[in-house]
Amino acid sequence: MNIAIDGPAGAGKSTVAKQLAKELKYIYVDTGAMYRAIGLYLIRNKVDLDDEAAVAARLPEIQVRIGYRRGEQHVYLNGENVSRRIRTQKVGNAASKTSAYGAVRGKLLDLQRALAAEQDVIMDGRDIGTVVLPDAEVKIYLTASVDVRAERRYLEYREKGMDADLETIRREIEERDYRDMHREIAPLKRAEDAVVVDTSDMTVDQAVEAIRAIAAQRA
Repeated sequence: MNIAIDGPAGAGKSTVAKQLAKELKYIYVDTGAMYRAIGLYLIRNKVDLDDEAAVAARLPEIQVRIGYRRGEQHVYLNGENVSRRIRTQKVGNAASKTSAYGAVRGKLLDLQRALAAEQDVIMDGRDIGTVVLPDAEVKIYLTASVDVRAERRYLEYREKGMDADLETIRREIEERDYRDMHREIAPLKRAEDAVVVDTSDMTVDQAVEAIRAIAAQRA
């Protein structure tokens, strides 16, 4: 059983998917974390993110692996656990920009599909239901208003003790939405058979329950 959850940044995909996977005893696969790991490597090595050829040339040096400890997903970049280091706005923006490159997407596609073929998974990202797992039994398009998403991201950063400016975050989310929806390769869009779940006025528990009900019906 595969559950594909797509949607824009800050809609709550990872939070909802993690909780639902735990309740259903599925494997949670955060594809965005994989792209963030690549973004982190490129930032560390001062690669020009606007130079697609330069990015593609460094990909053979990068190994991204997903592991699980006590039911929690951990992301490894060339053997280093970078699960915490990839959760910054700078890395997120780098991931958004470089995930538009065909070579980057191709590098991770096989790994993502292999995970889904081997076990029950909940996978979230931007193109799961449309490209990565087009035959997923359940497809969800999780969204929320820009204002709500910006507020959530702002609170997340403040809770982690990070400096944050709400208006800057809002602008960056709008810019990221545009990039994700207008890239040539695998743009963010709702799969034709996906069910839209708007979490603007939902708690995490309510969103989880809504998707659980949809999954039960599809199953």
